[in-house]
Amino acid sequence: MSISLILEMALAGHPGRPVVTADDVTLTCEQFAESVAGAGSVLRDQGARHAVFLAGSGVEQATVLFAAAHAGIPFSPLNYRLGKEQLTSLIRRIEGAVVIVDPRYLPAVADAGAPVLTLDEFRDRTVARARDPLPAADVGPDDPAVVLFTSGTTSAPKGVVLRHSHLLSYVMGTVEFDSADESDAALISVPPYHVAGTGTVLTNLYAGRRLVYLPDFEPGRWLGLARSEGATSAMVVPTMLERIVRHLDGAPAVIPTLRSLSYGGDRMPRPLLETALQALPDVGFVNAYGLTETSSTIALLGPEDHRAAMESDDPAVRARLGSIGLTVPGVEALIRRPDGSPAAAGEQGELWVRGPQISGEYLGTGSVLDADGWFPTRDLAHQDAEGYLFVVGRTDDTIIRGGENIAPAEIEDVLVEHPEVSSVAVVGVPDAQWGQAILATVVPAPGAVAQAEELRAYVRARLRGSRTPDHIVFREELPTTATGKILRKDIVVGFIAAAKNGENQC
Repeated sequence: MSISLILEMALAGHPGRPVVTADDVTLTCEQFAESVAGAGSVLRDQGARHAVFLAGSGVEQATVLFAAAHAGIPFSPLNYRLGKEQLTSLIRRIEGAVVIVDPRYLPAVADAGAPVLTLDEFRDRTVARARDPLPAADVGPDDPAVVLFTSGTTSAPKGVVLRHSHLLSYVMGTVEFDSADESDAALISVPPYHVAGTGTVLTNLYAGRRLVYLPDFEPGRWLGLARSEGATSAMVVPTMLERIVRHLDGAPAVIPTLRSLSYGGDRMPRPLLETALQALPDVGFVNAYGLTETSSTIALLGPEDHRAAMESDDPAVRARLGSIGLTVPGVEALIRRPDGSPAAAGEQGELWVRGPQISGEYLGTGSVLDADGWFPTRDLAHQDAEGYLFVVGRTDDTIIRGGENIAPAEIEDVLVEHPEVSSVAVVGVPDAQWGQAILATVVPAPGAVAQAEELRAYVRARLRGSRTPDHIVFREELPTTATGKILRKDIVVGFIAAAKNGENQC
């Protein structure tokens, strides 16, 4: 049993229903399935043992995902924003790769040593092969389905292996088959190499919801496409939502069909979330927390929780606006102290998760699950008395200042509430006296002229003195990946380089 089952069920249930739209082209389920069979046959004709995809989101991404399953090989979308050396290195790590590439990125893979087909070549061969496709390969649930490379914000990218059983467990455990109305459409703007890029294809097809692709995110185009295509659901990362809110500039977002907006990928600043909730008052917001190693979402904060938190006078309930919610069916969560023992309610520790959708396996190195099947997320978290989970940062991000462990999130959550601050990232930087000093990189609110000493005083009045930033620098924007994760290592490197050059930093 493989992810091909999802397409087979959709085809049996509604062959004539439109299932994917991109660049004014819409395919029915039957047309899509024919294309998949043709594309899978092309991959087998090429002798591929691994389908590498280097292009943006669109019909081709969804096609190659299922075509790889049809051919009985893994699918691996790569980050097209990487440089030539990085892409070459990743492709050489993938055994038997055949690369399907957007012509724009063809020079970047010229020396990778793998067969290459441009999108146009692949489309032409797919059309021809669809007339006489090969039968689907025999694929087992424990065969690799997808290999995704982590973003590498703190280290070299690792290839995460997701097997068919992991992905099917995720989809069938969180989505009801054929539960969408025929008119439902999901607006997709996350890139293919993000785990959500795979998850949205599988879950929406299983639900019977049409996929509408926006390959290159821009807030005005996102709003326009949501209206013109009648999007009923969408997913964004925090940086995308920030740009949408900024584009609206206080006006409401008029998208009559939109019922659900999920967000994830990194921590969402509470002021941004509150502004977005006001801009989209009739939309149900969903915080979807997951990792590549967990086959996407493992915890959800649903629309009812968002509304309850916004309307409550109880500080504990109000705080849940910053929560990732409760685990999805089939997933267990445990917060552990450094010695491995379970943490008490409200006590911070590392979040571990377990369940049939959890992979925890890396290309070339194997599984990191412990003997009982628990996966260490490397996220610092705590849990309230009702079981709601709160992620406060990565274990790698912890600042050790004078022997005291400091979570950047507790400082960020204070600074972002200042009216002159739009967004902020707090990191530790080398310091001769303290071991590490606290650096806050601040993006001022539009039109604001934030002052470093004023911001320090603001933090000092609300947290212990040891949490007051030693340095504050101002930037027009924070460095992030395309999926919205803050590149904290880039902030540290930039600060150190500026210090060596004698540049004045507050």
